Amino acid sequence: MNYREIGKTGMKVSELSFGASSLGSVFRDTKESEAIEAVHVAVDNGINFIDVSPYYGHYKAETVLGKALLDIPRDKYYLSTKVGRYGKDGVNTWDYSARRAVESVSESMDRLNIDFIDLINVHDIEFADLEQVAAETLPALVELRDKGLVGHVGITDLQLENLVWVIDHVPAGTVESVLNFCHFCLNDDKLVDFLDYFESRGIGVINASPLSMGLLSQRGIPAWHPAPAPLVEACRKAAEFCTEKGYPIEKLAVQYSVSNPRIASTLFSSANPANVLKNIRYVEEPIDSALLEEVKEIIGDQQRVSWKNT
Repeated sequence: MNYREIGKTGMKVSELSFGASSLGSVFRDTKESEAIEAVHVAVDNGINFIDVSPYYGHYKAETVLGKALLDIPRDKYYLSTKVGRYGKDGVNTWDYSARRAVESVSESMDRLNIDFIDLINVHDIEFADLEQVAAETLPALVELRDKGLVGHVGITDLQLENLVWVIDHVPAGTVESVLNFCHFCLNDDKLVDFLDYFESRGIGVINASPLSMGLLSQRGIPAWHPAPAPLVEACRKAAEFCTEKGYPIEKLAVQYSVSNPRIASTLFSSANPANVLKNIRYVEEPIDSALLEEVKEIIGDQQRVSWKNT
C-alpha cells in the first residue's frame, strides 16, 4: 500500500481508503458483525483513512463504525466525517447552519466513540446555498479547528465547479481538502483538469467511487442510478469485455482510481470483509495498461458524461 499526504495537512493516508457508507446499509442490507469485521480487515491490511457521514443510513453508518472503532487503537487511522446532510425515518434532510454544524460534530463524536475528528467536511455543497457554506458553515468548522476539536476542514461535492466557487470565496487556508466522486474513474477523468487549481492553493484531493456508483461493475447499475442510458450501455459493454478477458472491470477500475499520485486517496465502500480484502489486493498488482486503453476506447464518446447528484 502506498501512502500520500492530503494537501498540507500532514496526514499521510493510504492510496485506497475505506468509505463507510455501506455500514449504513445504503446499498444493501448488511449484517452488523460483518460490517464491523470489514472495518477491522481494512485497518489490519494497511488502510488508515476512514470516511463516513451522519447521512449514510441516517446515522446508522456512524453508529456501526463507532462500534468497530472501539477495538482499534486511535493511532491506527485518520477519521473523516461530515456536516450538512442528515435524515430520519427514511426522509433526507439538509441543514448547513453554523448551529447545526457544531451540534452535528458533537453528535458524530458520540456515535463514533471518539473525542477528535481528523477531518470534518461540509457534505455535498450543491444542496446548500454556497454563500451560506462560505459565510457560515465553514467559519463554524474553522472555529472548532482552532479549538482543537477537529484537525482539518474540507468540502465535498460531485460538482467540481462548486468546490472551486467556495474556495474562491473564503480566506486562504479555510479549506484544506476536497472530496469529489465519480470524476476520476474509467469513464470520467474530469478531476484531472482541476488538480493544478487545488495544488496551487495547498488543498489535498480525495477521490471516491472508483466504480462510478456501480456503472463499472459486472453486476450492473442499481435502479436509482442517474447516469444517462448511452453511458450505462457503454459501461455495460466495457464490463462484458473485461469479463471475456478474465479481468473483472472492478479490478481495473480500482487500480485506475489509485494510479494518479496527485490524488491522495480513493474511497471505496463495502461491508463485506472478503470484498474489502479483494480490493486491497487489486491495488497491490500492476494495472493491465493495454486493457485500460481498450476499455477507454469502448466507452468512447461517453467519456466525461456526468449527471446531477441526488
